[in-house]
Amino acid sequence: MATPLLAPRSGVPPLIESASAFERAIEELHQGNGPLAIDAERASGYRYSQRAYLIQIFRRGGGLHLIDPIAVGPTQLWKKLSENLADQEWIIHASTQDLPCLREVGLQPQLLFDTELGARIAGAPRVGLGSLAESLLDLTLAKEHSAVDWSIRPLRSEWLNYAALDVDILVDLRDEVEKLLVESGKLEWALEDFAAIIKSPGSPPRKDPWRRTSGMHKIRDRQTLAIIKELWEARDAFAREIDLSPGRIFNDEALITIATKRPTTEAEMRKIIERRGRSENPPIAKWHALTLEVAQWPVERYPEVRTPSLGLPPIKTWREKNPLGYARLTHARAAVLEISGQLTIPAENLISPELVRRLCWPAPDGATTELAPWVAATLSELGARSWQIALVTPALALALLETEALVAPTPEASEGEEAPADTEDLEK
Repeated sequence: MATPLLAPRSGVPPLIESASAFERAIEELHQGNGPLAIDAERASGYRYSQRAYLIQIFRRGGGLHLIDPIAVGPTQLWKKLSENLADQEWIIHASTQDLPCLREVGLQPQLLFDTELGARIAGAPRVGLGSLAESLLDLTLAKEHSAVDWSIRPLRSEWLNYAALDVDILVDLRDEVEKLLVESGKLEWALEDFAAIIKSPGSPPRKDPWRRTSGMHKIRDRQTLAIIKELWEARDAFAREIDLSPGRIFNDEALITIATKRPTTEAEMRKIIERRGRSENPPIAKWHALTLEVAQWPVERYPEVRTPSLGLPPIKTWREKNPLGYARLTHARAAVLEISGQLTIPAENLISPELVRRLCWPAPDGATTELAPWVAATLSELGARSWQIALVTPALALALLETEALVAPTPEASEGEEAPADTEDLEK
């Protein structure tokens, strides 16, 4: 039975809230040895920004440090910390979540080990931090504070204890994940993925993010769509201004209700918003006037029910729009699933489903005897890693020769299918 770890093994350190304390921590970390574990706590769901409200760092021989970036503020000390430890590996669990807010304060790792991604590639059945701690370290972590509002000040002692635990075990966890990768012959694959994350510029902004409003699948009227769009953007602007999560100003249910019911008075609109919102003094009069104004616009100002896609069409339309592409895709997905099963690696980590779709939609470029080099070159151009290309190219080259679709599994029914890039499908 796993042992509960209720507090960091060296205790919870005092919260760093001043430049002088931060500078001492940097010196202590510099005197340590080996990689450093780093984590950040954001106030997702509470605040508009994705800034870090707490940064935790641990290094063997260099101590465990809890830094309040709000109290410390912008300072060259963040750059000093990065530069002092630039030659060391930084361990982050699910790094793509934390890297943006770490980079925002000035922390930029040059070498990365992502314990969550490494565990995925190694074939671990569960890759959450708590699950890995239990399966690899025989420890259970308290996770009851994972959804708290980290923007609240002062930070509570029990929250700091929870946050410290995440990095207290991370170096040990990294060593165990590395063992799994070595034993399965996948360490080089993982290292290549970690390096790609460091080089990645991050995800571009979504096109027409208002179309992701929950409940949009019910809307087919262009005037209603226009009200949703304008009110979504007004809510987003207000949320940004006061740094509050848009859903806390009023949720998507309220947005859809306003757009479809069209409250005739400010009082009616206020009732809808206050029942489903938590912000103080929202500009309801301004928003109500906006909805009335949009309702008077000429029809040509209204958005289309579907936007022209800059990417590929939704998969559900492939069978009709591109039968041969659909046939290629069914065989390609089946091949990827078979390889992922053989290697005990999630299909989406073996090769991005988006890359497979982009490979299958156009007719293959080149003679059938030369498809493998073309597949490899295309995947490389699309950003696939060399290990991924080596594993999937032969099977995908054969899949591109197919002209009859598989009956099962169909792409629409596959689990974990990600939405096509730059495609807005209102029927989802």
